[in-house]
Amino acid sequence: MALVALAHGRIALCRAGTILRLPAEDGGGEEACRQALRRCFGHAEGEIRLLGVVPATDARPAVEVWLARRLRRDLTAAPPGELQWFAPDDVVARVGSPVLREPTTLAALAVAARSELVPEWSAAPLQRRGRGDSASDGEDGSRVTLSELRVPALPARALEADRPAPEQLINAHLSSLEFNARVLALAEESGTPLLARLRFLSIVSTNLDQFFMVEVGALKHRVAAGIGERSPDGLTPPEELDAIAIRLHALVARQYRCFHDLARGELSAHGIRVRDWDELGPDERGALDRRFAEEIAPLLTPKALTRAPGHPFPHCGDRRLSLAVVLRDEPGGPQHFAVVELPASVPRLQCSPGAIVPLEALVRAGLAALFPGREVVAAHAFRVTRAGDIQLDELATASFLQAVSEQVQRRPWGPVVRLEVEQTMPPALRELLQRELRFEESGMQSALGPSDVYEAPGLLDLSALSELATRAGPAGGTGGTGGGAARSGLDYAELTARDPFAGARSVSGVLDHGDVLVHHPYDSFEASFERFIAEAAEDPDVAAIKLTLYRPGGPSRIGELLRRAAAAGKDVSVFVELKARFDEQLNIGWAQSLEAAGIHVVTGLATLKTHAKIALVIRRAGGGGRTRRYAHIGSGNYNAETARAYSDLGLLTADAAIGDDLHRLFNELTGSSRPPQAQFRRLLVAPTDMLDRFLALIAREADHAHAGRGGRIRAKLNGLADVTVIRALYRAAQAGAIVDLIVRGICMLRPGVPGLSERIRVVSVLGRFLEHGRIYHFANGGEPEYYIGSADWRPRNLRRRVEVITPVRDPSAMARLDRLLEDELADPAAWTLASDGSYSRQLP
Repeated sequence: MALVALAHGRIALCRAGTILRLPAEDGGGEEACRQALRRCFGHAEGEIRLLGVVPATDARPAVEVWLARRLRRDLTAAPPGELQWFAPDDVVARVGSPVLREPTTLAALAVAARSELVPEWSAAPLQRRGRGDSASDGEDGSRVTLSELRVPALPARALEADRPAPEQLINAHLSSLEFNARVLALAEESGTPLLARLRFLSIVSTNLDQFFMVEVGALKHRVAAGIGERSPDGLTPPEELDAIAIRLHALVARQYRCFHDLARGELSAHGIRVRDWDELGPDERGALDRRFAEEIAPLLTPKALTRAPGHPFPHCGDRRLSLAVVLRDEPGGPQHFAVVELPASVPRLQCSPGAIVPLEALVRAGLAALFPGREVVAAHAFRVTRAGDIQLDELATASFLQAVSEQVQRRPWGPVVRLEVEQTMPPALRELLQRELRFEESGMQSALGPSDVYEAPGLLDLSALSELATRAGPAGGTGGTGGGAARSGLDYAELTARDPFAGARSVSGVLDHGDVLVHHPYDSFEASFERFIAEAAEDPDVAAIKLTLYRPGGPSRIGELLRRAAAAGKDVSVFVELKARFDEQLNIGWAQSLEAAGIHVVTGLATLKTHAKIALVIRRAGGGGRTRRYAHIGSGNYNAETARAYSDLGLLTADAAIGDDLHRLFNELTGSSRPPQAQFRRLLVAPTDMLDRFLALIAREADHAHAGRGGRIRAKLNGLADVTVIRALYRAAQAGAIVDLIVRGICMLRPGVPGLSERIRVVSVLGRFLEHGRIYHFANGGEPEYYIGSADWRPRNLRRRVEVITPVRDPSAMARLDRLLEDELADPAAWTLASDGSYSRQLP
């Protein structure tokens, strides 16, 4: 058994050196719990409850998890047996790190994290005492201990960068959750404009949806299939799932605290009120009743939850909000159950004068019309999330388009990996849903466990807040959020993008004299890349246009320009990546519409995704049949919508060597189904040579540092998770190189560890725009080199995708990249990554 002892809002953990774990005892039952109390606290007195039982596995027997409160012991006395007391929020921040990853402790804490008997787990962080306040010795000791454990004391073997050691790395999944915690912090900050705070809350929910669909779905599949391979940082799949659950329950509770604070505070102050049905007056209800009867009720289909013949358990749509309805045929009779799925075509938040009303409130109030002659006892909202990664046999399929299309159609039938319920849903109804959903997926070798149930204290699925941010005007009405909202302070000030080709007769004419670096959204996408393609489509001297599309979005001007170019007789070739996750259906539409216009379309390479953002224009230059090539290589999708919301970089160039490299690459993409095999002079191309060339550049900085020439590496990227690159950075730092990294999201590198990475600093910059650009700088002994492109230092980018990184040699462009790196490294609002995987920042 494992013991969760709580007192004064703190939890007791045993410390052995730098390792923390819960008190545990062999055996089970109340007597084993009392024995653990006697051993840890010197007595067996206290209020104890059984929280739950962790099922047995091949590697571990079943574990009872007991809760102990009202302990008699004087907690200010020196604790026996290295027992110390920690605030739950500090424990959450360290779950999965080298100090807190003992398997039984993780499993037991996952039980505590979801239990309503342990409200401390989801409560607000304890308020730290001021200097004048008294504090117990036990509390002070715990605080000092946690400070000491921020820098893990790694074993000597883990300090050798050439020897793989799990302690060198941070868990990728937990790092992803840390990223979402930073996004949530933007929503919590009073200095963030109100409508942006709503968008950040919505983004957290959308990100967590995808996290469950992809990462949790993959982990559950491994558990069900008996795949016990450890993560690079040393956790088994069950241990990762436990650590994720512990952190996520606390994160979701924090997200809802933020929303409730906003609803009571700023939203209400601006006349934006999210109200339930019982808060509405008769006139307001009447108008909504009519809307329900005329617009919503015809779209609803009640489905019985019964084992009666002819009534299978209804399929619950992926991420579709539903109501679980409790019914009686007559007063006092037995209860029956039904499900009503809310229509996705109807806005989730319904506007009425002076109020925003959730759609589920309208449907709940009108359920009597769907169940005539029956008593509606209650109705509770719930939502399921299903595993969303598609399984594609790429080597066996004859048509990528058909195979991807078929797999996308199967996605809504994937195994359930999460169940979200309203906090008011009674336990019996929760258990019914879990049991039926487990039965539904029993043939798919997956299981929905108690830790996969997340309760919402209020509006379920906060991604709907993006609707509110879009509709809420400066006076709290239902207008747009354009300039009026910005002027009123409800949203960010409008950004006027720069035209990098202002006054120029043509883009190609400018590029004939030098390269142009563009930084979106500060540089206009429409006035740069779109203009580049538009001029190529109209120019009679242009012979060919080639480009890649990864996430082009919906219909756009780029598609119109490509079709126009093909209609004018130009050779147009487009590589549309059908395997761009969750954009597959949109990309299938692009491929079909471009093919219908006579454009040569390639839809994929077996076993690889083409993630490179590249375009090539071939133009006749004067007489004699000579041609000149113009290229764009960037980090962002060719998508005008995301170009206004994402921060991305692109290089427009007529450099002959870059054009030659890019032409070779396009020839391979359109002329072969195998990964690129050509030799490239300037470009770094994955999976061909990018990894080896990056490793060589890092090693060169290590050599410069070792020789006293001051090696330095700076990089800005989305994610850092390739273990080979991480160890190369460790070697460079050990040789004396300074490594400064700006990593927006996942980072598995552990900075600041004495003897391993004390010369490595990692910061994360988040804000109004999604930081999506990649920059790599190598000081090279005073002859600096800069690179930009589409690839992060992650295994998928370096090994499983076609990616392109280009050198930037124009002096003004290099200076601009240098300023961008220095500004972000010095940003006072940036988060700094600590050695234990947690983030902090020092705001003024």
